[in-house]
This record gives sequence, C-alpha cells and structure tokens, in this order.
Amino acid sequence: MSGGGRFGSVLVAMATPFAPDGSLDLAGAARLARWLVDQGNDGLVVAGTTGESPTLSDEEKAQLWRAVAAAVDVPVVAGTSTADTAHSVELTRTAAQAGASGILAVTPYYNRPSQAGIEAHLRALKEAAGALPVLLYDIPVRTGRAVAPATILRLAAEGVIVGVKDATGNPAGAAALLAEAPAGFELYSGNDGDTLPLLAVGAVGTVSVESHWAAPEVAEMLAAFRKGDVAHARGLNARLVASHRFQSSDEAPNPLPTKAMLRVLGQPAGPCRGPMGPEPPGLADAARAVLAGLGRPAAVGGQGFAGAASVG
Repeated sequence: MSGGGRFGSVLVAMATPFAPDGSLDLAGAARLARWLVDQGNDGLVVAGTTGESPTLSDEEKAQLWRAVAAAVDVPVVAGTSTADTAHSVELTRTAAQAGASGILAVTPYYNRPSQAGIEAHLRALKEAAGALPVLLYDIPVRTGRAVAPATILRLAAEGVIVGVKDATGNPAGAAALLAEAPAGFELYSGNDGDTLPLLAVGAVGTVSVESHWAAPEVAEMLAAFRKGDVAHARGLNARLVASHRFQSSDEAPNPLPTKAMLRVLGQPAGPCRGPMGPEPPGLADAARAVLAGLGRPAAVGGQGFAGAASVG
C-alpha cells in the first residue's frame, strides 16, 4: 500500500514452513512468500520469532533468506540478532550476502545485558550490515530487557538504527520516543492489538502476525487512518479483535496458531519444531472461526501439512 515507512506499511512476520519430518521446506517458503505478497503484504520479516528463528541453523537461515529474496520483489528483512553478539555479526553478514533488504535486530535475550551492552551489540550489527538499514526490535516480554529511550535516541541520531519495531505495549512511551526522535526515524507496531493506538502517535506501519490471514483488513485499516477516516479504522480494528486473541495464548503460543491457520488456508506450514509443540486440539477450528468472522473461506480440504515437499 502507499505511504508507510522505508519497508512499506504492512510487513508480515513470516512463518517458516517445515516438512512433516521437521526439515526446512524451501520450496514451500518461496510459495508462501509469494502468496503473502499477493495478499497485500509490503514486505517480509524472515527468520524472526514467528519464523522460529531459535530452532533454525545458520545454514537454514541463509538458505531461507536466499530463497525468499529470490521469490519476491518486496523488502526482505532478516532476523539476525541472537543472545551472542559475535554470532549475530556473522548472521548479519550472511543476510547481507543473501539479498536481504534490511536487518531486524532484537535485543539480546536471556542474558539481560546492560544498556551499554545493548548499544555495543547494535553498533556491531550495524557495522556488519554496512549499507543495509537496521530496525531495532524492542520486546521486553521475550528478551527480559527493555531498551531505554535514551539508548534508542542516541543510536537513531548516529544512524545506527533507522527505527524500532515496538512490542513494548506502551503507546505513551512510543509517543514520547517519537517526540524526540530525529527526522526519518520510523516506528512499526510489533503487536497487532497495538497497531491502531500506535498509528495515533506516529507509527508508520506494522510488523504483523495476523497479516498472514488478514493483510487486506490490516492494510485497509492503516489506509483509512491515514486518510482521516478514524471511524472506519476503528471498525476494522474491532473486526480484528478475534484475530488478535487467536494468534497467541498460553496453551497455543505463537507461531502454533499461525501454522494452524496456514494449513486451514491450504498454504505451506508444516509442524512447529520443539519446544513449541504439540498443537492443542481445536486450534484449526478456532482458525476457521477467525476466518468466518472476516468473511473469508478456508481452503477446500485445508487439512494436514500443506507444502510438504522439502528442498535442500
């Protein structure tokens, strides 16, 4: 869609298809990437959390970035950040060589570094990324450490990062950050349920899970808000509330629901790798209910593992 940030308005946090035996399904990944673009996604985040990045080997990530970048003509943003700065640097170099358009850099997780450690990590990734833009991913609920506004603003002012995927759940904090950010700094929503509130304080778009199945609605909501039709945007957001609730829960954390939905839609998915499984009963029926609420049919025979053929 028109408008939005440097990567577009609606980026999908793409799931990674696997074959029934858990091996990487590269043909399925290319097919899924093309389908997601056809649904209205402006860009793809590949090997992020929804893409089960902790379970992918370095070689699998490289294969995935190459396959997806070759399959589509929209930005491919590569998730390269880990809990290890040296490892993240190598993955970032690999992504740059594989055709990525940008880097998604999540705060190092589990080890809970200081703000100085976070800053050094991001500076190292930017050096490895070269000309590729680096988008910070701030998600304290997963990483155990929030990025301080002062850290973000310093890195933005020096061109280390071009923006942030904000999954803090704090629109007021996002508003304060954007009020001080340099020109050109871009904030993307990192939680589907927060997208409309973040648009109100200046977000340029969203990195979405639900745009696997609701890209038209998400794009329409952003377009309506930009045109000043806030009532229509609110109505669309209300239609998406069931979708927000579906995409993750204690019993079925992301990306289990996304893969169930993709199978219902007849798209490549396969199982989640451990430790995410097993899928709880009833998830496919819940996916069909979400689609029905959006007025969208499930695929005929949308059962089992779609796109199971494994390549490489």
